[in-house]
Amino acid sequence: MARSAHAFVRGSTGSFYDWLQKPPVEKMPAGPSIWICGDCHVGNLGPIAHPSGRVDIQIRDLDQTVIGNPAHDLIRLGLSLASAARGSDLPGVITAKMMEQLIEGYEFAFTDKEETGTEASDRPLSVHLVMKEAASRSWRKLAKERLENTKPTIPLGKRFWPLRDEEMQALRELFGIGHIRRLATMLRSRDDDAPIELLDAAYWMKGCSSLGALRYATLLQVGKGKDRQICLMDLKEAVPPAAPHDPNALMPDDNADRVVEGARHLSPNVGERMRSARLLDRSVFVRELLPQDLKLEIAQLSQDEAIKAARFLANVVGAAHARQMDRSTQKIWLNELQRDRAQNIDAPSWLWKNIVELMASHEGAYLEHCRQYALDDAVRA
Repeated sequence: MARSAHAFVRGSTGSFYDWLQKPPVEKMPAGPSIWICGDCHVGNLGPIAHPSGRVDIQIRDLDQTVIGNPAHDLIRLGLSLASAARGSDLPGVITAKMMEQLIEGYEFAFTDKEETGTEASDRPLSVHLVMKEAASRSWRKLAKERLENTKPTIPLGKRFWPLRDEEMQALRELFGIGHIRRLATMLRSRDDDAPIELLDAAYWMKGCSSLGALRYATLLQVGKGKDRQICLMDLKEAVPPAAPHDPNALMPDDNADRVVEGARHLSPNVGERMRSARLLDRSVFVRELLPQDLKLEIAQLSQDEAIKAARFLANVVGAAHARQMDRSTQKIWLNELQRDRAQNIDAPSWLWKNIVELMASHEGAYLEHCRQYALDDAVRA
């Protein structure tokens, strides 16, 4: 999180919602209660493979998903894009134009037109490049990237830690359960009755959020002989969300069930490939990692690229929201979005003012975080 202000924004979800509730941030509209991402920053969107082999840009991380206000996803995405623009040293006027394109791209997803703006011709360069990479990726490349080798073992070290015997046994038992076993055989080229064997497993250290929670990388062998395939499964403990939810909404009490249900509504590609379970008396969700699943990384943005990215990514989020609403609900929500347009910027004043206030809050918090990191580093030295 100390690497950059943009990394800090991505890693401070809980603080984001704390800051969002404080005055003088302008009150946002009360949107329809639907499944939202809850942590809708740029890094949580990217190429996701469907079990059939199709690859689409969708929301890829649903840990924070809840039934709540879709305005939260818009503000979170806008803040992330504004932070990326600042990191690229773009002028403030470009950020203003990005917010205009963000709301236009989002609203365009609610139109009756078949083309929603997510076609190849509308992709910004950063998205085009990651889609091109996703299309050419193989299991060997995935294994080398995630595991640092292509052998059917998980190399222990900084990222992967050894497991206790009871953890290995619990994982073996888990992959014997019908609906979890089915995850390993559901791809088109695999036999539903193929034997499954747990080859290796390790605790997966993926940032500070991993500490204190279960997170495992597991290698499975599906089938035997010439039909044998290796798959990499990601198991993650589902924790309570920081994102606020509608208290009147019917939402699963179990956190893993919540994540899977939200994924099915927001990102069908990944939702079809996820299952919830209990492991060591904790709630976990499981999915196979495919070579085509990539995080969208936005480093340096040109002015044109920044504006195009804002429209494209907002359209992806808009499509995820729109598919959950009937036409009458969509029209009501669009009317809410279109009110209170500022005279000097074609974006709702609540969106613009919230992002401006949050940018200022995050900048101060980021500098304090870096100061504390430097002090802690000096103590460790």
